[in-house]
Amino acid sequence: MTLQHASLETRPGDVEAEVRFWGLLGFAPVQPPEGIAGRAAWVQSGTTQIHLLLADDPDVPRRGHVAVVAPAPYEDTVAALRAAGVEVEPRTAHWGAPRAYVRSPGGHRVEIMAAAPVGVELPTSLVDI
Repeated sequence: MTLQHASLETRPGDVEAEVRFWGLLGFAPVQPPEGIAGRAAWVQSGTTQIHLLLADDPDVPRRGHVAVVAPAPYEDTVAALRAAGVEVEPRTAHWGAPRAYVRSPGGHRVEIMAAAPVGVELPTSLVDI
């Protein structure tokens, strides 16, 4: 199973800055379906998309977040974020890989990871959860 997209609400005035921010993380703009085009902007990396849903009063969780594996090398991604004025908050290097939290221009918390966790045993069925 693969997560195909996450939807984040954002103010219409923040859309361009959000698209630039996600571009620093390896996401490129893609055209949403015709019926959604005026209500959302989409970005994509590989098969994963972020749907930026336009909202005048967006619901932005304080601690909830999405996480992405940074384009390699991780240090270059962090440097590009800092150069763009994004505050980077280093976190504990779980599973031996550096990671940090950042905030998108619309205020969304995003975890940037150098690598996905390895050696983590996942349940094989819903019975195991």
